[in-house]
Amino acid sequence: MSADTLPKLLVAKAKRFGDKKVALREKDFGIWQEVTWEEYLQKVKHFALGLMSLGFQRGDKVAIIGDNRPEWIYSELAAQSAGGVSVGIYQDSLAKEVSYIIDHSDARFVVVEDQEQVDKILEIKDAIPKVQRVVYYEPKGLRNYNDPLLMEFTEMLELGKKFEAKHPQLFEEQVAAGREEDVAIISYTSGTTGFPKGAMLTHGNLLSMARNLIAVDPLTEKDEYVSFLPLAWIGEQMMSLSSALTVGFTVNFPEEPETVQENLREIGPHVMFSPPRIWEDMVSKVQVKIEDSTFLKKFLYRLFLPAGYKMADHKFQKTTPSLLDRFLYVLGDFLVFSAIKDHLGLLRLKRAYTGGAALGPDVFRFFHALGVNLKQIYGQTEISGISVVHRDDDIKFHTVGKPIPQTEVKIAENGEILSRSPSVFKGYYKNPQATAEALAGGWLHSGDAGYIDENGHLVVIDRQKDVIRLADGTIFSPQYIENKLKFSMYIKEAVIVGKDKPYVVAMINLDAGNVGKWAENHQIAYTTYIDLSQKQEVLELIRQEVERVNSELPKAARIHKFVVLHKELDADDEELTRTKKVRRGYIAEKYKELIEALYGEGQEFKVKGKIRYRDGREALVETALKIMYMQTEVA
Repeated sequence: MSADTLPKLLVAKAKRFGDKKVALREKDFGIWQEVTWEEYLQKVKHFALGLMSLGFQRGDKVAIIGDNRPEWIYSELAAQSAGGVSVGIYQDSLAKEVSYIIDHSDARFVVVEDQEQVDKILEIKDAIPKVQRVVYYEPKGLRNYNDPLLMEFTEMLELGKKFEAKHPQLFEEQVAAGREEDVAIISYTSGTTGFPKGAMLTHGNLLSMARNLIAVDPLTEKDEYVSFLPLAWIGEQMMSLSSALTVGFTVNFPEEPETVQENLREIGPHVMFSPPRIWEDMVSKVQVKIEDSTFLKKFLYRLFLPAGYKMADHKFQKTTPSLLDRFLYVLGDFLVFSAIKDHLGLLRLKRAYTGGAALGPDVFRFFHALGVNLKQIYGQTEISGISVVHRDDDIKFHTVGKPIPQTEVKIAENGEILSRSPSVFKGYYKNPQATAEALAGGWLHSGDAGYIDENGHLVVIDRQKDVIRLADGTIFSPQYIENKLKFSMYIKEAVIVGKDKPYVVAMINLDAGNVGKWAENHQIAYTTYIDLSQKQEVLELIRQEVERVNSELPKAARIHKFVVLHKELDADDEELTRTKKVRRGYIAEKYKELIEALYGEGQEFKVKGKIRYRDGREALVETALKIMYMQTEVA
């Protein structure tokens, strides 16, 4: 049986490793619980047979919602083993978002983590009539729930064991019947322009991507990986499922989302893949820790960081460092950099990837200065997550690298990035029009603007619809400016506006924790986030950060005015996607009057609106936002 599907790979790995090697590891009640490859297979088998005993048919869908846990992986592979499809849903999705995806995907079974997700499903029960059973794997708080829809995870496993006794070869037969062209997952896109679309990815798509990535960056079965980003995201599917089953490395699950940093340090992974916000958060943490450290630590950090940057630039420019440069870097690594990497859990990394959005060059250079082999990748859900990546010996911080094997990339006449490979998706579920548009001419249309440089590296500018045309006629990426702003430890999010406008303006979110600490250190009293955001001292602090960015930008692209928003941009308010990408169209409409005020002559803008709290409550907010002017002259 050739291993051309994910379940077949699982069977092959279980035969090879049996109980001799750990496949999964989860921290529970402070102890790392290990799952061997044989145990992994048995859990998948019994869950799959449990589904079949309840009438699950080939082509049926299982929707899964929850934090990263082995049960998510078991459920996904069980659905695929039975000839079905898994549908991942972000665990922080609102009830209406969950309802849309479950109903749109025609899911008949739903697997959820805990009481929170069960409550969400019961709230929308009438809107998801196709669902026949909801399986939960964390029973805490659910003892008195008597809805006939509900079933505990262990009950499903027991059903599977009983069904196996009557049909001892059924699981193996169903796995053997799987084909690489079968749809494995429906991965819903971010939905930056409306409702998310369900991208149908086959086993062949996912496995060709994994094989081609491993061909560029080999990993071994002895390597460790920590799975902490949502499994609904294609990037996490790419590592925790496709690559892990291809290579056989161990996947580790943190105890709680809040303990990720601690668990990363305990495991010391050999490979990581995270979107830019994770790397930005790490930089911010380092900056804050250094500010709070002793005089000696601050001195050593500031002394050796330039040596780190110098060594990073040698790597980027492919030049040979002098003996002095090498000595200073080795000394800096011994005294400073290794301790920082150890604190972040990055000490054993062979390589790390960033993708899903553009990473600012400042953050990229910072990690290379520490000696972290961070590499940009470029891809999208529709191409199984990756089409382009940096090579170890050919990294340029302003590019995303070169295509992986079996992948072609070209630039259309209008500047759009087009791709073609065995990893390109089958189409959008129940959306033939969008499928035809995305695959027009036999190429995957990304919607991104970019170009290929003289060394064959792909340079991504931004989404085509978001590119700003500057006053001097050149085009510029708002994302580039936003990333430079977010390198500041005081700025969490930024939205640049300037398309079809005379100059560039910015709407900024504070990093409440870091700015709050700064305010306390400077004896500035405040009550709420709103109060903190409009303190004159805080606005001057942010002005300095904007001026730093302006000094590195072309004159026509400099920020002329900015405003610090009274609230954080939030996915629950539809301002961000679940992968934390800015929904520019929605924000442009929602903050239309504020944007107009930024292009007026006023000094402040009175804002009135609702803020939604995590518990569902809403509050009416009324405040005046101060419009800050920069010294830049309009070009």
